[in-house]
Amino acid sequence: MNVAFAFLALSIPILAILGWVITDWMRFKEKQLGAISADTAEKAAQYVAKTERLEQRVAVLERILTDRSIVLADEIDRLRDAPIN
Repeated sequence: MNVAFAFLALSIPILAILGWVITDWMRFKEKQLGAISADTAEKAAQYVAKTERLEQRVAVLERILTDRSIVLADEIDRLRDAPIN
């Protein structure tokens, strides 16, 4: 009976300490996950902003190319229709 009582008396504090350690470890992991999530969200926002800037630049380049192509085609047509001296 004394062995069972001693085992019980020692196991309660050991389990309490073990529970405390596990709880602290889980809190640490939760904070770590939150920090990683915040970093990932910030990087995603930066990538979105960069992608939007690149899309705007491509749109400008497309507009420049198509506008110049029309102007160039008009000039070629005008030169073709002009009388040769």
